[in-house]
Amino acid sequence: MSEVAQTKAERVKPEKIRCDACPVLCFIAEGKSGACDRYANHSGDLVRVDPLTVIERGAPAVAFLDQGDNAQEWDGDLIQGSRTFVTAVGAGTTYPDYKPAPFIVSQEVDGVDMVTVVTEGIYSYCGVKVKIDTDRFIGHERAVVRVKGEAIGHVMTSEYGSKMLSLGGVEHLTGGSKSEGRVTCDALMNLCNREAVTMQIDEGVEITVQAGMAPIINGAPEKLMRVGCGSATIGMFARQWQPYVDEVIVVDDHITGVLSEHEAGKQLDMRPSGIKIKGRRSTPGRYFQVAEPGTGWGGTDIEDPLTILKPADPKKAWAGLRLLMVSTTGEQWAYYELDEDLIPQPAQISEKLRVSADRIAENCEPSMCSVLFMGGAGGSLRAGVTENPVALTRSVKDALTYVSCGGAEAYVWPGGGITVMVDVMDMPSNSFGYVPTPALVAPIEFTLRREDYGALGGHMDHIRDAAGVVNDAVRRVLPAPSQPDPHKAQRDKREGRR
Repeated sequence: MSEVAQTKAERVKPEKIRCDACPVLCFIAEGKSGACDRYANHSGDLVRVDPLTVIERGAPAVAFLDQGDNAQEWDGDLIQGSRTFVTAVGAGTTYPDYKPAPFIVSQEVDGVDMVTVVTEGIYSYCGVKVKIDTDRFIGHERAVVRVKGEAIGHVMTSEYGSKMLSLGGVEHLTGGSKSEGRVTCDALMNLCNREAVTMQIDEGVEITVQAGMAPIINGAPEKLMRVGCGSATIGMFARQWQPYVDEVIVVDDHITGVLSEHEAGKQLDMRPSGIKIKGRRSTPGRYFQVAEPGTGWGGTDIEDPLTILKPADPKKAWAGLRLLMVSTTGEQWAYYELDEDLIPQPAQISEKLRVSADRIAENCEPSMCSVLFMGGAGGSLRAGVTENPVALTRSVKDALTYVSCGGAEAYVWPGGGITVMVDVMDMPSNSFGYVPTPALVAPIEFTLRREDYGALGGHMDHIRDAAGVVNDAVRRVLPAPSQPDPHKAQRDKREGRR
């Protein structure tokens, strides 16, 4: 070869390879990764960048119902101590999904030959449900939730002691502008990977949400989840208050309680106090709409609790009447005594009454954000499991196939399709990725007996023994605790061990 020809040959760039792991179909140069950062060109081979993840010691197992000769006895133990479970985290996808799943592994569990099919699904139809433990107002129901100015979801109906958000979904991922889709996908992935995401709620607050951590509302970390509504709080603590006070008002945005009017106060023979409050009276001792929603006392907009009081009834009230006003978390309280004009005046609280007020806070659970991934395992994903996709759906509904996400137990919604919901705190870290379509990438596993897998038309020729899959290159993790410590993530973050 001439010197000129050799120099020209040296200038020829290595050929790019095409990634078929998602509809974007990136061309990837040697040593580079695709747009999703999940696949790369390694010496001309398309490789998954993140390692396959397995769960050691304590993978989920399931008792299968069988009325025939193969009926199995089950001792109620869901944890197989010596079993290694191959998750779909790092497994790769099967787009286009006429191909078998990346890993179809078998292993024997208690004498039964089990098969687990693992794949990282591409979810355009997905989102997260966020539970925020707080009684503070964050925004009106149906208010739009935004990140970087883009709508990514909305506020849902409140639950007991918690506010709820519904984020993501196909309308935000693909139904809006390109920027809306990208921001939504990024926010969902970060939330599912337990990262902090700051959001602005229309006509509401700025809130930072992170799975397993306390919410930060308008820059202030929330501490406690309320013990109950105002009425429930009275029911819990009426007997402890009764010897030391004449009236207690528990301020709450939803149901404010008045002890002497409440049935609990009546059964304790408490004298009617004549203390009257604003709002709409419901059943005795229970009042709605005493103030506007806000971030003050009991989720209202008040900072001075006396603003919800009307003038006392002179026929019932008396000078020296002892009045305790307290919030549903016990974080705010104030003690008053009525003067000769029946006007509440700040007074020194007795130690025993102070202890009873503190006990409210003691009975509150730590405020925490919970993030649940929710997605539909759609038509083509199932083709990676079986040649007849509807057979997989029927097998799941018949409880013959156990569905997990990253090894974590998934709740399968009733009705058509395979719609799953899973707590991201139960999954291995960094279980989620994305493709620039945009869509979220999440692990899903289907576990069933080998004979049942064959019966639903599974890809039997692609089954591999689990021992041959679990090598030194895989990432090994322990299963999530059945009852995670709500304080652990916050302690680890403070101590730099995240």
